[in-house]
Amino acid sequence: MSDILTIKNLRVEGRPPGGAYVPIVKGVSLNVAKGEVLALIGESGSGKSTISLASMGFARPGCRISAGEVWLNGRDIMALSPQERHALRGDEVSYVAQSAAASFNPALRIGRQVIEAPLWHGAGDAETLTANAIDLYRKLDLPGAETVGDKFPHQVSGGQLQRLMAAMAMSCGPDLLILDEPTTALDVTTQIEVLKAFKDIIRDQGTAAIYVTHDLAVVAQVADRILVLKNGEMVEEGTTAQILHDPQHEYTKTLMAAVRPAPHLVEHVETAAAQEPVISARNVTAGYGALTILSDVSVDVPAASVVGVIGESGCGKSTLARVVAGLTPLKEGEIHLGGKIAAPALKDRSRETLKDCQIVFQMADTALNPRQRIGDILGRPLEFYQGIKGRTRVEKVGDLLELVDLPREFASRYPGELSGGQKQRINLARALAADPKVILCDEVTSALDTVVAAGVIELLKSLKDKLGVSYMFISHDLSTVASFADEVVVLYAGRVVEKGPSKAVFSPPFHPYTKLLLSSVPEMRQDWLEGVADTSEAKAASAGSVIIGAKGCPFANRCTHVIAGTCDRLTPPLRNLPGGLTVACHLAEADLPLS
Repeated sequence: MSDILTIKNLRVEGRPPGGAYVPIVKGVSLNVAKGEVLALIGESGSGKSTISLASMGFARPGCRISAGEVWLNGRDIMALSPQERHALRGDEVSYVAQSAAASFNPALRIGRQVIEAPLWHGAGDAETLTANAIDLYRKLDLPGAETVGDKFPHQVSGGQLQRLMAAMAMSCGPDLLILDEPTTALDVTTQIEVLKAFKDIIRDQGTAAIYVTHDLAVVAQVADRILVLKNGEMVEEGTTAQILHDPQHEYTKTLMAAVRPAPHLVEHVETAAAQEPVISARNVTAGYGALTILSDVSVDVPAASVVGVIGESGCGKSTLARVVAGLTPLKEGEIHLGGKIAAPALKDRSRETLKDCQIVFQMADTALNPRQRIGDILGRPLEFYQGIKGRTRVEKVGDLLELVDLPREFASRYPGELSGGQKQRINLARALAADPKVILCDEVTSALDTVVAAGVIELLKSLKDKLGVSYMFISHDLSTVASFADEVVVLYAGRVVEKGPSKAVFSPPFHPYTKLLLSSVPEMRQDWLEGVADTSEAKAASAGSVIIGAKGCPFANRCTHVIAGTCDRLTPPLRNLPGGLTVACHLAEADLPLS
């Protein structure tokens, strides 16, 4: 195989505002052959995205490619003019970013955006290119291939939008495709669809690809070779099988050790004796405007415990957290905090109620004010909730930093001076400043690499033991939930379909939807994707979509166990099963899926 991309001794430097240049990538060399996928793995800050962008001859603002050669199709693109390099992008090399939602223009129809690059490169007229795009949509298994281009980005699901971004990147038939964390923010079922689409189109078109990720189970499905990076340097390179099963470098072994086992293989938390709930959502119905998202949802969070909330994107997990926090108004039902009914709206809640229930958002980058020092970010809730001022406040800020395993000196820093994991710890420390009874954790580890995420989970466990704080832990990482949560609630289309102790939820019998989620968690086997994508459950799931407000059982249009005339018409009853399990399903207990 001939090499599409060859990088020799690449060096990239970055400069903070007003500072001097410092090395980010330090002498990295690699090559990618036609039809080959090279995965770049490592913790946040290891240089993965910087190297992938450099393969297009591009450096982010504040960075520069200071040395090295980047050969694409036999040409050193660093020897080309900026205009010549610009002409290559989108044509010979294309880039798929992590967030498709942030990459599409919300004001333009999808089809117009997909054909923009080939139009600019003169690959044909709009009519011909639109027909080519529809062909790509079909290859990517997009529903309604003929009409999806007429929609706006907000009118399709996250998984569909990610595949449409792949179609945009492939629209000029590039020789090199760069995939930068394209499935990190996706739930497990959507991830299967997107991974299969990427793998099929790379194989069918013989495209070379660089796949940037921190999810090693995903790497096992798509990569031919793996390059391990740490602090901008290469530490190990080899075939996927060799790196996954026989790593040589200690750092690679650390990455492998941080991978959590599949949910059914973890050592589940033994549920303690039931305690009084510190927070309860009772028969909650809520939504946005005329759109109802949650329907008759009831969830209890006992004292000093963890309740995991799982389900696909759009099933109402974050909406539930926002309703509990008072950020989204109730239509029906009640929120109880400490045994008392809480006002539905945040503005009507007492300071004591606000103090007892805090929320930690997914993206610490957007949750922390970049213009405030850490000491001010943590000091403000200390003053607001506890009246702590002056020297005492300074001391308490230091105590909070030490509580989340950060040095006291961080109080003088700005958020931009911290890593992703450190910022998430500050996010958590700010919630702890109120001395709450319960913390709502909304996807707090989904944007973090495996090593950093494992550290955050260990911190949450430690704080629960030290402070007796409870968590409502929302996540699409089922392995983390299985190892961390005392109880689990499974949401689908805004309704509770299963709930109970963690061990009971992740053991048979399952609700059919819970079984689909569990079977969709990637495993560290290179042939796993092909096997799971061909199952009847996966095919049925991809053929349908989440329908909020559906009549009967909301999962009926994607279920392989559907009872015609019943599941599509009648709301399933909530039935109590042995082991404290509650399941909403028309199937008799003996007919529920066992594996």
